[in-house]
Amino acid sequence: MLIDSHAHLTDRRLISDLEEILNRAGEAEVERIVTVGADPADNRAVAKLVRKAPGVFGTVGVHPHDAKAVTQGVLAEMAELATEERIVAIGETGLDFYRDLSPRDRQEMAFVQQIRLASELDLPLVVHSRDAHQRTLEILERESGGAARGVMHCFSGDRAIADRVLALGMYIGIAGPVTYPNAEDLREIVRHVPLERLMVETDCPYLAPQKYRGKRNEPAYVMYVAEAVAQAKDLRFDEVARVTSHNARDLFGLARGE
Repeated sequence: MLIDSHAHLTDRRLISDLEEILNRAGEAEVERIVTVGADPADNRAVAKLVRKAPGVFGTVGVHPHDAKAVTQGVLAEMAELATEERIVAIGETGLDFYRDLSPRDRQEMAFVQQIRLASELDLPLVVHSRDAHQRTLEILERESGGAARGVMHCFSGDRAIADRVLALGMYIGIAGPVTYPNAEDLREIVRHVPLERLMVETDCPYLAPQKYRGKRNEPAYVMYVAEAVAQAKDLRFDEVARVTSHNARDLFGLARGE
């Protein structure tokens, strides 16, 4: 059995046929899905979905693209939603210096606010970092005192960045790009990081694995990520599925609410 540790099931590209998508996930032996909030409206949609969808858990957060929208009211609503038993983390939060859709100072402020909220609520973090690894880690290291609880999702850094993430005590999320022919650097990260610190994800509807590249991604395809991890580490698929699922359960407490 597999766990898709990062999906966006409330995205408009998935919501229209979500029942069929969840059925296909079940057929692919995906036992749990963590669907991730990205802005205030999305957080409400995530909370509504996880109340009724078996095997689906959620997070609430504001993506760095929308960091300029973070207010005390938004943070208060996130805190309220996070009291629900199937909301298991704060995020997706972090920094994105590639698109810079929110000013960098606002991204950093919103990131710090969400780190502190997660600490107050005793919840893990789901962290996004794109072209901002150094600053993301500086903030995490400072705010956490060197011990952070969470996952660096869809990892795209180098070995030195991976080592700093691991030193914080965080997990590293591996997504569809690990299946791409030109992703040998990422596969080298997979070989370097202990399996006990890896999780697999789709980030659907984005980043479909090579077999479906350019098409809509969905949770059933997390199996291709796990296969690529197994091949890179010269391990059996069932071992990768077992350990990465244990890691996700451990971080997010996925037995909660079932």
